[in-house]
Amino acid sequence: MTDKPNLMALVDASAYSESLCHYAAWIAGQNAWKVKLYHILGRRSGHDRGDYSGAIRLGARSRLLAELSQMDEARAKLAQEQGRAVLEDAAALISAEGVEVETRLRQGDLVDTVADKEQAAEMIMIGKRGEAASHAMAHLGSNLERILRSAHRPVLIANRSFAPISKLLIAFDGGVSATKAVDYVATLPAFSKRAVTLVFAGTPSAEQITALEAAKNRLTAAGMGADILIEAGEPEHLLARLCDSDSSSGAAHDLLVMGAYGHSRVRQLMIGSTTTQMIQSCKAPVLVMR
Repeated sequence: MTDKPNLMALVDASAYSESLCHYAAWIAGQNAWKVKLYHILGRRSGHDRGDYSGAIRLGARSRLLAELSQMDEARAKLAQEQGRAVLEDAAALISAEGVEVETRLRQGDLVDTVADKEQAAEMIMIGKRGEAASHAMAHLGSNLERILRSAHRPVLIANRSFAPISKLLIAFDGGVSATKAVDYVATLPAFSKRAVTLVFAGTPSAEQITALEAAKNRLTAAGMGADILIEAGEPEHLLARLCDSDSSSGAAHDLLVMGAYGHSRVRQLMIGSTTTQMIQSCKAPVLVMR
């Protein structure tokens, strides 16, 4: 395998993984990256499920303990086989697009794996909901929320339907993470010459207007078609509408780029809820910047 920059893609048996693979192939192909696919077996999928002897009392036979141990081994083997099958299917989708791909089957905590491997990745990709998550719109995958709060690399959250990215929406408030998002979009080959809308929800200050103009100039200098949109209303409602293909406001945006949860507890309470609501309601993939 070559020593290309890599995109870290987390796949499971959920309905979102196929779309995630198409996004990973598209972005990696545009950027000349390779894809590293990870499937993480939780600790419960391991061989060691604990000592049952203290839980089976009053003369329970050793045969029952042996049967329980065999069941655990069978479950662990089945989980590993399923994990390998998930990785093989995902790798086939990505390699069919001419993109170099590697696979990794790991056991342990998914967030710990991301923390250990993310420094070598240019981007992390995950589906909006995992295989164990509720399908109700009010819930995100628990692993996704944990990764967003801990990751330091950009995280792209795939929706269920893939579409090539041609029109981007950047949620811009003039802050550090928003400025970082603009710089990232301007320098990534995958977004070269795409159309970009910088959207501000509410009434901007003079300083924020200056920052919006500077961001537009930065994107224009990178060869992108950039516009500014300022509208009143709650950010999550405005952004969701602009990413909705059924909206009467015109062509939908194919990707929403926005800042992540803040580091302080107060900032998490104020900003984290908006981030979560946006990911829940947005029909487009979301690229979250730390």
